[in-house]
Amino acid sequence: MIPILYCLVFTAHGATIVPKAPKIPVKSYVLMEVNTGKMIAKLEENKHIQPASINKLMTAYSAFLYLNDGQIRLADKVTVSNKAWKIGGSSMFIDPSMQLTIEELLQGMIVVSGNDASVALAEHLAGSEDTFVEMMNIYAESLGMENTHYADATGLNDEQYSSALDIGLLASEIINKYPEYYRYYSQKSFTFNGIKQYNRNKLLSRDESVDGMKTGYTSLAGFCLVASAKRDSMRLIAVVIGAENDEVRTDSASALLNYGFRFFENKKLVELNKEYATAKVWQGETDQITLVSKSDVTKTIPKGAAKNFTTEIEIYSPIIAPVDPSQALGKMTLKNSKEVVVEIPLYPISAIRKGSIWQQIYDRVRLRFE
Repeated sequence: MIPILYCLVFTAHGATIVPKAPKIPVKSYVLMEVNTGKMIAKLEENKHIQPASINKLMTAYSAFLYLNDGQIRLADKVTVSNKAWKIGGSSMFIDPSMQLTIEELLQGMIVVSGNDASVALAEHLAGSEDTFVEMMNIYAESLGMENTHYADATGLNDEQYSSALDIGLLASEIINKYPEYYRYYSQKSFTFNGIKQYNRNKLLSRDESVDGMKTGYTSLAGFCLVASAKRDSMRLIAVVIGAENDEVRTDSASALLNYGFRFFENKKLVELNKEYATAKVWQGETDQITLVSKSDVTKTIPKGAAKNFTTEIEIYSPIIAPVDPSQALGKMTLKNSKEVVVEIPLYPISAIRKGSIWQQIYDRVRLRFE
């Protein structure tokens, strides 16, 4: 079939103005929408950085994967090794005399960033931390984290690296794939063995739309933060790397989130089974067919920009019966000026059988003159 331009609908009500993202004092960052994957703003997003305790996102992801596969349960008991006990740094204060549940270790790692909890989990899941790290790197590769290499389960080892973009991809995967465990990231405090500790993500208390995810700090990495927030139909992730102090990382992530929610929106641009065109059918029992989309399409776009989009419909002509509903008979393209926003195939809403022998002969003759 030869594609031909069927119709063109044009609307224009003036350009939508979106200012540049706020300038924040960090080494790198990304701001992305979780549901659509839209990158709203970025700075040195592929630059190799030290992830510090943000490493624990992958440690948690690995545990969630095991839980989801049924290989472990939240109530399973874990024995604490001497290595986990002596690891140092931030801690949930466990020792080898204890047996803890997987859920307690997850809370100790996620809420209070316990290095001891991270090592205990790694050893329980893989036998040793070294073997667990191999798994972490395999998972990173499978997720397309091209600028990441792990060397431990905690983030203490300075030989490992990641990037703001890779961290954003991992955070999105956790939110989308494991919503039942994401709740731990919104937990503001955790009490274990009589010791109450507070989540270091200050945005949890400052902004009611923020419900995760993870802080990190080492002298080499600086202050880092992955913050996620949901307002209306949008969920944003801000990853900020290398701030000079806790206040700067908190304010920087907040500025990015507020920018994204203020100037962007999620908009359903294509609707499932909505009629977008009609097309001529030759040699069929009926001579016209309605064309629809087989899916919804939602995009993250500047607020109000949709009113300026142009719509092009192409019909792959001629369409000769029989018509199969699974065969694309055209496509619809939405553009913002010259930029393609959406391109989606259009399908017949129903099947059309061949018409009578006389209808077929009549249409064959007519087609010669088209």
